[in-house]
Amino acid sequence: MRAAVVLFSGGLDSSTCLAIAREDGFAPHALAVRYGQRHEHELRAAERVAAALSAPLKIVSLDLRAIGGSALTADIDVPKDAPIGSGIPVTYVPARNTVLLALALGYAETLQAQDLYIGVNAIDYSGYPDCRPAFIEAFENLANVATAAAVEGGARYRIRAPLLTSSKAQIIQRGVRLGVPYGLTHSCYDPDAAGRACGRCDSCRLRAQGFRDAGVSDPTVYFPR
Repeated sequence: MRAAVVLFSGGLDSSTCLAIAREDGFAPHALAVRYGQRHEHELRAAERVAAALSAPLKIVSLDLRAIGGSALTADIDVPKDAPIGSGIPVTYVPARNTVLLALALGYAETLQAQDLYIGVNAIDYSGYPDCRPAFIEAFENLANVATAAAVEGGARYRIRAPLLTSSKAQIIQRGVRLGVPYGLTHSCYDPDAAGRACGRCDSCRLRAQGFRDAGVSDPTVYFPR
């Protein structure tokens, strides 16, 4: 089986992506990043899900808190119960997907893999600019001029975003068919010390609505309000 790199957070979307990569016939290698995110519980979820799906997991570290500018990497409150889709929210991390995909590209080059999976979604999402088709297309073009494997070795990199035009409900329904253990995943931007979800941030609300719309029981553990 050919290797593929899956940019992996242990959340609902990236876990579904991991299962899709395997369904597509690849041997998926999950790459998670500890970048200073306040919701670092997602990394423990990444370990749980990768183990459950028998995928090798690599965790790399960098410090996006040194840049800040986001409620996820600075001392800025995570918005609760705010309108979704009314502009780019403060939970947007400047250039995050650009940086993380660059790491995934480097990892893919060392594995001699030419396929990178990312769980971005342009339907049920918070309005991040790096979750749009234009970003995926631009990064794929970059990948094919930025690596020795492409320039000298004839590699052709493909950025695969299989969830890009799916609703959250459709993603969950597909993941259920593929056996994704959603009870092990983590999506909340502002969990408590035990990792329980707040239920009020954008990510929690999109996730909860997705389970409702999919007709699937929500396995998320929320902390009492």
